[in-house]
Amino acid sequence: MATLSEAYGDSPLGLQHIIPLDFDSIHELPDSHIWSDHVNDHDSEKYTHLKHAPKNEESSVPIIDLSAPNVVELVGNACETWGMFHVINHGVSSILVNNVESHARQLFSLPTQHKLKALRAPGGATGYGVARISPFFSKLMWHEGFTIMGSTVEHAKELWPHGYEDFCNVMDNYQKRMKSLAYQIMLLILKFLDITKEEEEEVISVSSIHESDADGALQLNSYPCCPDPNRAIGLAPHTDSLLLTILHQSETKGLQIHRNGVGWVPVPPVSGALVVNIGDLLHILSNGRLPTVYHRAVPNQDRHRVSVAYFYGPPVESIIGPLNKLPSPIYRSLTVKEYISLKNKHRGKALSLIKI
Repeated sequence: MATLSEAYGDSPLGLQHIIPLDFDSIHELPDSHIWSDHVNDHDSEKYTHLKHAPKNEESSVPIIDLSAPNVVELVGNACETWGMFHVINHGVSSILVNNVESHARQLFSLPTQHKLKALRAPGGATGYGVARISPFFSKLMWHEGFTIMGSTVEHAKELWPHGYEDFCNVMDNYQKRMKSLAYQIMLLILKFLDITKEEEEEVISVSSIHESDADGALQLNSYPCCPDPNRAIGLAPHTDSLLLTILHQSETKGLQIHRNGVGWVPVPPVSGALVVNIGDLLHILSNGRLPTVYHRAVPNQDRHRVSVAYFYGPPVESIIGPLNKLPSPIYRSLTVKEYISLKNKHRGKALSLIKI
């Protein structure tokens, strides 16, 4: 059976789109990382301009208590209106979350040459490197990342030959908790879409999104202090490819989402909360009812920002398409692997390529 890592490996990258800057040796923003209103990507200029959002739009992303009696309605409305929401009372230990962030900071604080020992292979999807969306932009991002799909041992051994076990145990435990939480949220969304229990079981079976079957990836993100953050991008505008993303933000602001008619809206960290956003596959499953959300990260001049994202989806050989009960499907069904391949080649145009 193909793995998620192998699906992403079908689109090899050049080293210029894998190796991050040596941030320890940089004291001013290089031209390669200077963004402006005139930088174009393969989608639309509106997603790349450095526009600040109106202040009254800040902190508007809903905060949802997963123990609330009307949680299905709350989650569903947030999905439809924003495509993103915070969750509290999510059951994930703050000790574990803080431990994951601490280990991520430990990794990114290693000397650059040491981190490069775990560099992602050109045809690989795991290890150290810049974001995979890098080739779609003419300018580079103020970012370094570490991607985990499945076992953490291989790359961790490269970084800590005699002390990798603690890192692996923490990351593996966190992935298990994220998978469980993502499945819980997925069930709430399916209930909101008003499908019967039988239809729900069919979706879970056909798409293999049950907690024990689902696939996922863990992405550690680092945004070092930037000498000129107003002209740089930490992570360029994009949508996530799978069903759901669950994000832990550090205390430093940086996440923003794009709101039609408004521009870029900050999503400040909420103490004890995790951020959930809709991905492309859930957008397809809902027949376009739930929006997949464009988001980006901006760097900070004085504080090193770290975030941890868990991407939740079905096995790559599963078939995804609009729910059977939904009339007039606007997307054709396809395998997860096929969609990932389209996204790797066409990025924001992938959804339009599968419209009926």
